[in-house]
Amino acid sequence: MNQKLTAILASALFAILASATSAARAADSAPPGASAEPTLEFAFEENVTLAKGIPVGKTAMGTRIIIPITGGTFEGPKIKGTIMPGGWDWQLVRADGCTHIKADYMIKTDDGAIINVVNQGSVCRDENGKPIPLRTVPIFEPPLGKYEWLGKNTFVGTLVPSGESGNPAVKIRFYQVK
Repeated sequence: MNQKLTAILASALFAILASATSAARAADSAPPGASAEPTLEFAFEENVTLAKGIPVGKTAMGTRIIIPITGGTFEGPKIKGTIMPGGWDWQLVRADGCTHIKADYMIKTDDGAIINVVNQGSVCRDENGKPIPLRTVPIFEPPLGKYEWLGKNTFVGTLVPSGESGNPAVKIRFYQVK
């Protein structure tokens, strides 16, 4: 009986040690402070006003359209300001029917910092012809200082049309990947 109990305890101890060793190896392989799965944290929302699209025409890569960015506003927990006029949304309708967008514009915070935003993504349709939600990948180029966090982190965006007829606009929500 004593040998049987010893064998059971040894087996249980072995299982506990193996589990702890496996967990320690998993923790050692991840960078400090990193979790296994990324999460998203809301950063800010833009309401971007646009001019009517200017058709460029067919190119070797698809049909090109450019859309002037005329202004707008943005706000989030750590940032607020306006979208500066003069940027562009370069759209390319590809042969597969998807539209690739690449917007390049400047935003100005309420305390005067000017930040370059390059935001791109593709909008396609599902097998039923419905648009698949547009996700974007923004790159921010902030000046050194208070807004450096924008240039040191990864973000994803959602983009939806929001303008009224004759007044084109989009709403973009940016999320920091944690």
